[in-house]
Amino acid sequence: MIADTFILILLVIGLLFNALGVIGLLRFPDVYTRLHASTKATTFGSIFLCLGVVVFAISQYLGTSDSQYLMVITHTIIAVFALAITNAAGSHAIARAAHRSGQKPDPAVVDKLTEAGL
Repeated sequence: MIADTFILILLVIGLLFNALGVIGLLRFPDVYTRLHASTKATTFGSIFLCLGVVVFAISQYLGTSDSQYLMVITHTIIAVFALAITNAAGSHAIARAAHRSGQKPDPAVVDKLTEAGL
């Protein structure tokens, strides 16, 4: 009963972060702020969703002692680490490519790459 409530809370938090990422993607003015909103929010949202899966698997494992839930926990933890690394690296690469292709940030933003001559 307590685990179900905790799982529901984690899932709702994850869905809210993902929804905020989508709203940021639709509402922000340039590629850099859109990229920031979508990357940060969906990373946190996916982490909370995965935490919900881990809590569910732990509660099921404690109730049934079935080893398949240990595999679910392991795979989910590996997926969280892969997501955290690839989201950050991918957004950095996209931002760098956008800057090199001539997409300039909003004029109110300080552009350190242009100042450094990169």
